[in-house]
Amino acid sequence: MTSKSLPASDHLSTGNEPPHMKGGLPWVGHMIPFATNPYRFVQKVADEAGEIAAFTLLGQKIVLLTGDEASELFYRSSDEQLDQSAAYKLMTPIFGEGLVFDAPLEKKDQQLKALMPSLRIDAMRNHSQKIVQEVEDIIADWGEAGEIELVEFMKQLTINTASHCLLGREFRYELNEEFAHIYHDLEQGVSPLAYHFPYLPIPKFRRRDRARKRLQELVGAIIKKREAQAEKPHDMFQSLIDMRYDDGTPLTDNEITGMLIGAIFAGHHTSSGTAAWVLLELLRNPAFLRETRQELDELLGEKGEVTFQSLREVPVLENVVKEVLRLHPPLIILMRQVSEDLHFRDYRIKAGDMVWASPPVTHRMSKLFSNPQVFDPNRYSPERREDKNLMAYQPFGGGKHKCSGNAFAQFQIKAIFAVLLRRYEFELVDAPDSYVDNYKDMIVQPVTPCRVRYRRRGPPPSPSPASEGGKGWGQVGSAGQSEASAQGCPFHVQEKPKVVELKVIVDRELCQGHAVCMGESPKHFRVGEDGVLQVIKETVTDEERAKVEDAVKYCPTQALRLEGETPSTLRGEGGGEG
Repeated sequence: MTSKSLPASDHLSTGNEPPHMKGGLPWVGHMIPFATNPYRFVQKVADEAGEIAAFTLLGQKIVLLTGDEASELFYRSSDEQLDQSAAYKLMTPIFGEGLVFDAPLEKKDQQLKALMPSLRIDAMRNHSQKIVQEVEDIIADWGEAGEIELVEFMKQLTINTASHCLLGREFRYELNEEFAHIYHDLEQGVSPLAYHFPYLPIPKFRRRDRARKRLQELVGAIIKKREAQAEKPHDMFQSLIDMRYDDGTPLTDNEITGMLIGAIFAGHHTSSGTAAWVLLELLRNPAFLRETRQELDELLGEKGEVTFQSLREVPVLENVVKEVLRLHPPLIILMRQVSEDLHFRDYRIKAGDMVWASPPVTHRMSKLFSNPQVFDPNRYSPERREDKNLMAYQPFGGGKHKCSGNAFAQFQIKAIFAVLLRRYEFELVDAPDSYVDNYKDMIVQPVTPCRVRYRRRGPPPSPSPASEGGKGWGQVGSAGQSEASAQGCPFHVQEKPKVVELKVIVDRELCQGHAVCMGESPKHFRVGEDGVLQVIKETVTDEERAKVEDAVKYCPTQALRLEGETPSTLRGEGGGEG
């Protein structure tokens, strides 16, 4: 077990220094190999020094924590112990001063809660139609066959879907082309150099600053336009306009702009590269491609509607996405600054040091994942469940700071492929091994050019009657009885519902208020306007059990469990999307 993070006064004041990487230049340290290839550098650090290792970048001591036990220290320590804001000053020019990482802790929490309504289950139900529309629109002129630059295609598609679902119609239909350029310039501002010199007067940072200024001008104009409208839209933009801090103060134009940027980063920058890799890995692994396409064909056929519910019934595709996120997590490094001395095993991490976690390094540890270099979606089957260790499987981070956009990102990617794989056949243009990650940037994408050919498919088979709408006539339901008898057949004796001895356990550090559990079982869960989850009914009848188990299964942050249940008793258990 990990040595739990406690205030320094609760420990001996002594402790060993973490093993330090050899080499490096005076003060500059290991900045040159890090800037050249951040992933290759941190992988080398972990390989040579172990799960806790130190090195220096530009005079700053960094402690790298990899593996599940060291990652637990990183993800489970409090904000008072590990300061997220101090570590992400590179985002201040992008989000804006006083926003998110640049805001005091209490104010930051209020800001982040304002984004949650658009990421909750009721909003998700409406997003699927918009995503499908965007996919159909972007491929409308593809014709029978052709070739695309996959990374650029996915960037355009995911910025369209994210802006449509999260920002509102003005950004999608009135400002689409200009916003795409603005977002590109903002995204280019996230570079290894910005961690230490976010205001260096170089061209990409100047373009970033011009883009941020222009976006605030556009936001201000839309706010004025909406103020004159009698009927207000129901979208994230409007919820931010209407938001008030606890003291009653509204958000400024600068704050609304920063929050919208934060939302689009959460909904897009992790999605485009992941979506590209889903197709690439399927094309490099034809057996999984056939299995994934067969699942979609049987569920949806040629014209079946892609809905919120149908996207929950694609375990093969979901496991493919999970495996892509393991092998190609969007972020190489997550970071915090140490505010209080921490201890891990016999080592002391001093206040003032920086600590890093690295998902791609942890994801490739053989002690945590079998044959970790191999693409194997079956590792998430109910029998293996290699993602059950939340400190080992961490593509979106972990703990209470786990990316709140993870549910939308996975939902979006599944919706995209529910359309693309039924419409077209694809093939790689170049040798399969030539498609690799670009680790020169901090947000991971495949190296470009990344060329893929497409060819229109013939009509897939129609779905079986049982797959339409979930269950066919007379199919056995979750309680072991047919639908006919469950609906009151006169020859069926209605038994009194049994109360089963189950207790819902909530990990408050993981819960982010997505309200998926409330959507599944409103008798048991309630999430208030403040985003706080309440378990309003702990007893569970046999009749209610399926709904409660779905609440556990589909929690985006896996913050729920049923006490006394073994994983095998939960139907297809695994963290789902909200």
